[in-house]
Amino acid sequence: MTKQREYTDDYPDKTLYIPGPTEVREDVTEAMSQPMFGHRMDRMTDLYTTIVEDTKDFLGTDNDVIVLTASGTAFWEASTLNLVEDRMLVPTCGSFSERHANVAERLGKDVDRLEYEWGAAVKPDDVRAAIESADADYDVVTCVMNESSTGVRNPIEEIGDVVAEYPDTYFVVDAVSALGGDYVDIDAHGIDVIFASTQKAFAMPPGLAVCVVSEDAYERELATDSASWYGGFQRCLDYYDRKGQTHSTPAIPVMLAYREQMTHMLEEGHRERARRHREMAEYTRDWAREHFDLFPEAGYESLTVSCIENTRGIDVAATIDAVAERYDMVFSNGYGAIGEETFRIGHMGEHTVESIRALTDAIEDVAGL
Repeated sequence: MTKQREYTDDYPDKTLYIPGPTEVREDVTEAMSQPMFGHRMDRMTDLYTTIVEDTKDFLGTDNDVIVLTASGTAFWEASTLNLVEDRMLVPTCGSFSERHANVAERLGKDVDRLEYEWGAAVKPDDVRAAIESADADYDVVTCVMNESSTGVRNPIEEIGDVVAEYPDTYFVVDAVSALGGDYVDIDAHGIDVIFASTQKAFAMPPGLAVCVVSEDAYERELATDSASWYGGFQRCLDYYDRKGQTHSTPAIPVMLAYREQMTHMLEEGHRERARRHREMAEYTRDWAREHFDLFPEAGYESLTVSCIENTRGIDVAATIDAVAERYDMVFSNGYGAIGEETFRIGHMGEHTVESIRALTDAIEDVAGL
């Protein structure tokens, strides 16, 4: 049984290079210290409508946006309840896509898996073949955009184009660890629902989930009897249309941080932000190939999280501890079954090539590379 461990408020600051949370600007954290106000006041309407409309502007979407107090995981459940009456197709290629399938099964849905080995990417032609060979229509096809357990970036644009050929099937994308750092044209590729968490590439504190919902997905929910209460598209969007607020009390301080960070994101721009993430990813890949190898399938590497194959057999846990102790930097072990076979570097949010180079220099020193 876990015993209580006292929180002492006396810990050294560590620069985060994990798959999230990531580093947050000082002015963004300071924004959370404003005096509290009521969630039904006009000030809340000003705040919430600002962050919703700014998010639309940043992402370049005409679809509706929901910002809820939750982790992105909440929209695994909500999108399944809102859109799936019977059956869904879930391509699995790592821990988080597998978890998406498990969530749907716990909700009583009939889940067909399109299974790949960890490290492989989902292929659009395989999705088409699975849809065509099914003995009944799928209500939903899902896909993880950025499988952070393996460092795979799935081609959701091409997969979305395939799913769009089947108008009674909706396309749901888990972009928890990619949106905000990896460019995607949501409206152009038939993406009905795409969601993310703010503590990843948005570079904000944890506590908020962002979801973009198409009009077709909204209308689909109206025809179902099992929609989510908290994450229901109708409940969230209708309340926004009437009041400009959230239907339940939100994490107001984190939304204040969101407003501040979104000013920086809008100034940088969606495509430019993705370009910076690509530069970080390419630097990290080149470094990994020089000293180790990359775990994900070639051509499908993530822009936000590199999963590096431990070809040298270094003690990953000991290296992480030593880098944290000597350099006050934290990167991540591999995930699940590939824990010691791999390690991961999160290059997302406000990091730059220079800050990522500082980490790789530290790893080289500690590991004797």
